[in-house]
Amino acid sequence: MKTALLFGSSGLIGGHLLNKLIQNNDYNKIKIFVRTEPEIKDSKIEIIKADFNNLKNHIEDIKGDDCFFCIGTTKQNSPDKNEYKRIERDLPVEIAQIAKANSIDSFVYVSSGFADPKNSGAYLRYKGEVEEELKKLNFTKLVIMRPSFLMGNRKEKRFGEKIGIFLFKLLSPLFLGPLKKMKPIHSEKVAKAMIKVANEDIQKSVFESNEIANLNIN
Repeated sequence: MKTALLFGSSGLIGGHLLNKLIQNNDYNKIKIFVRTEPEIKDSKIEIIKADFNNLKNHIEDIKGDDCFFCIGTTKQNSPDKNEYKRIERDLPVEIAQIAKANSIDSFVYVSSGFADPKNSGAYLRYKGEVEEELKKLNFTKLVIMRPSFLMGNRKEKRFGEKIGIFLFKLLSPLFLGPLKKMKPIHSEKVAKAMIKVANEDIQKSVFESNEIANLNIN
């Protein structure tokens, strides 16, 4: 039996991931790191009210087997450039460094399609920079998920994203070859894939959106 660590349990992917981890018999404990206590209750869950500005206070908490990271923000929610960078770029790297120092073997990170450390846009550049930093840590198992537009019911309204998903779904039949990775994917499918890859001997570390969709997920 294993202990899962989950960062981002209140998000679109993280909410599904938490529910799937509760149902999964490979895990007997799920540590969730949160700012505010969630409504969900289960005997497997250990709630850790985290100070994300002082993660050194949680070194002893960040111990277990599989670490799942799916925290993200938007420029609307984090208009300060430094805060946006801290959440998107610095936070996952710092958590991964602590996890590695605590001998956690498996780190599963939600990145983005077209992540690139040389991209001119901050979002894709930060995602790409995080990927590069994670690779340097040499986890026994590093999984990087690069979903395209995420389908699912968000707590917050993102009108631009809804329009993008609608258009991309209409155009999906035209996405062939290298463009397959642009097809929208449901957030629940990403969550299932994260658990599957963490628990199976799959010799691959980076999964584009279409590759996530093609995993044999029950």
